[in-house]
Amino acid sequence: MKFNSLQDLKTVKKKLEEEQRAASEKEAARQAAQRKSEADRNLFARAAGKVEPLRDTGRVRHPPQQVAPIPVQRQLDDQRVLQESISDEFDAGTLLEVDDALSFRRPGVGLDVARKLRRGEWSIQAEIDLHGYRIEAAREALAGFIRESHRQGLRCVRVVHGKGLGSPGKVPVLKGKVHSWLIQKNEVLAFVQARGDEGGAGALVVLLKAG
Repeated sequence: MKFNSLQDLKTVKKKLEEEQRAASEKEAARQAAQRKSEADRNLFARAAGKVEPLRDTGRVRHPPQQVAPIPVQRQLDDQRVLQESISDEFDAGTLLEVDDALSFRRPGVGLDVARKLRRGEWSIQAEIDLHGYRIEAAREALAGFIRESHRQGLRCVRVVHGKGLGSPGKVPVLKGKVHSWLIQKNEVLAFVQARGDEGGAGALVVLLKAG
């Protein structure tokens, strides 16, 4: 390195001295930190005292068992089923019109609706046949059928309950229960006994609310 004057030499010397001093200070700080770390470790060791590794007990450590997720959707479905449940204790006889063809219509539904149902002016869009069903199974099947039909936007459906000719004493047990169940379904506006060519006394034509 070439220096043009004594002043340049002094400047370089001063810079080297500053760099050396900074390096010394840095090294001193590092050593001080190291001594402090060792002192802290020694302090912990003195406080903890003599330690020994745990003996092997032979026990198996199982991973923590995951908590089963809360079946929210199933709870909602159960609540909906309870809300839509239909009772066998409901007396439908007080709400049925006794005429040449047993019928039901909600308040506000005109007589012309029942007449049109009897005449077949509503096209039947779906049907459920409850022949051979036990009472509990028939109730669940009918509730599901009405709910799904309404969800699909169907307006007129047929429910075949049979005439009870195969029942003990030839008493149509299921027929009366179907009347009661349908009256309790909010989706049902009206129903009439089917015409002879549609099942007669063994079936009902049901009008559903608009979806």
